[in-house]
Amino acid sequence: MTTKEFASIEEYIAFLHKEIDENPECANHHYNLGVALLSARDWSGAEAAFLECIRNSSRFAEAYIQLGGICMQRNDLEGCMQYNKEAAQCRAKFPVPWANMAFVHLQQGEAEEAIKCAKKALRWDPDFVQAQATIASAHYMLGELDDSEKVSKKAIASYPTFAPAYNNLALVALERGDFDVAIENVDKAIELGFEVDPNFLAELAPHRA
Repeated sequence: MTTKEFASIEEYIAFLHKEIDENPECANHHYNLGVALLSARDWSGAEAAFLECIRNSSRFAEAYIQLGGICMQRNDLEGCMQYNKEAAQCRAKFPVPWANMAFVHLQQGEAEEAIKCAKKALRWDPDFVQAQATIASAHYMLGELDDSEKVSKKAIASYPTFAPAYNNLALVALERGDFDVAIENVDKAIELGFEVDPNFLAELAPHRA
């Protein structure tokens, strides 16, 4: 059954609790409950559901991914990294945990490690745009502007509405002193819903017409 068959997310959650009462060892029920509780913004309840999921099925990779996401929400980078490592061990050729680990490395300022992990994600899914964006950001962090620009443009060629790639292009352009190009790309990122760093916008403000 899907959430579309219920009048509200609360009704769906109640249904899943009933299903779990009848079959408490079903990992899928616990996983679905966790996803539903995330939709209801019940982070602690969702975390408990995903933990129960992997207690019943220790190789349920998606549950580890969700737990990593919850850790990221509370800025627990170590927890996020560990859960994604578990997910990668559970399933071969699964790009998501590698992309997530790359993002954690990027947040920790470990640009070269971020690139290594993101490239592993792209090995299993060459069009994984989030991994491409992380590589572009890592190249920018390393001062490799040409590489950052190249990867960002590749991401946009595949996904023209992928906002982080435009933000990366704007950063590169600003670094080069190409203010018009930077403004054009940052405005596109904002148009597509990206939350641009206010300090970046303030740096561009004097160069707007």
